[in-house]
Amino acid sequence: MVAQLEWVEVEEPRVTLRLVEPRTSLLAVRRARRARSRRRRSLIVGVLVVGSALSVLGSRSLAWGGVTAAGMPTDLATGAAPSAGTVYVVAPGQTLSAVARALNPMDPPAARRALVAELGSDVVVAGEHVLVP
Repeated sequence: MVAQLEWVEVEEPRVTLRLVEPRTSLLAVRRARRARSRRRRSLIVGVLVVGSALSVLGSRSLAWGGVTAAGMPTDLATGAAPSAGTVYVVAPGQTLSAVARALNPMDPPAARRALVAELGSDVVVAGEHVLVP
């Protein structure tokens, strides 16, 4: 807190100095400005993030489970299926048929046959690493 000095005249013809408290603290004013600016910045960033997310999800070609203008699922158009030679980790609750659908959505029965030939079994366990044939 910064104190200010003020000239005060007393009954006698002499002048003395008296210590006067400032009405508002300069530090408090700066802190209030900083807090307002921080709130304004976080509001702007939040609006930008939500707007970006909505524009991405609103786009038909970028939305998950969407369809391109040609009518093809976006997962197939973007090459979301793992390619041969990569390792696929089986998620909890997935069956071999579900893994085959994830690996080859266009022809799951062929993918299932290739997986059975690769694994030597038609059972998969959660967390198992499967080499994509």
